[in-house]
Amino acid sequence: MAGGACVLAGAVAHGVSDTGIELPVDVVSRLEAGDLVFRIGSGWQSEIVRGVARERREKQGDPYSHVGMLVGSPTHWQILHAVPAEIPGRADAVVRDDLDFFLAPGRAQGVAIYRVAADAATRTAAVDYALQRLGMPFRIVENDQEGQYCTTLVWRAWQHAGVDLGARFKYLEIPLAAGDYLLPHSLRTAPGLRLLFEAPAEK
Repeated sequence: MAGGACVLAGAVAHGVSDTGIELPVDVVSRLEAGDLVFRIGSGWQSEIVRGVARERREKQGDPYSHVGMLVGSPTHWQILHAVPAEIPGRADAVVRDDLDFFLAPGRAQGVAIYRVAADAATRTAAVDYALQRLGMPFRIVENDQEGQYCTTLVWRAWQHAGVDLGARFKYLEIPLAAGDYLLPHSLRTAPGLRLLFEAPAEK
């Protein structure tokens, strides 16, 4: 979808609307490449993620089910994320979408943006690593150290740049695939992240 920066840069209010999630102008002006954008998804995949999280007591009530990394520039912000195909004919893979597409109705009911404390060179290294994964197949793999699903993609990018976010993988009893996984809640509440902005889903 073209023109994502225009919609966001022109926003004067925030929250969820019929046209998607609008970010305040002062938030848009402070965004940096490498910021992590979590969304409250509305698809069946999001319900699965939330269902797995609810099985762990400490994660009950956390609605966020997906995350991507901000890339591009202030004139054209995009999200790099590992995701099952959201466009007919596109493969399940690491893809790059305009920010307004990522936050469009039907995909996002809420958003939270987090900052990793890092200097410019480290931030560039994390973004460059993530961009190198573009096109890599999306797969939910136990003990994933390469970045084949959304949380491990961004976690690994910062790890590669030398930043330990402090996120912890959790053991899940998944039939035929039990192992350690990085859930969105575990990443979002990691000590290495600082909240910049949140527009939770409207009740």
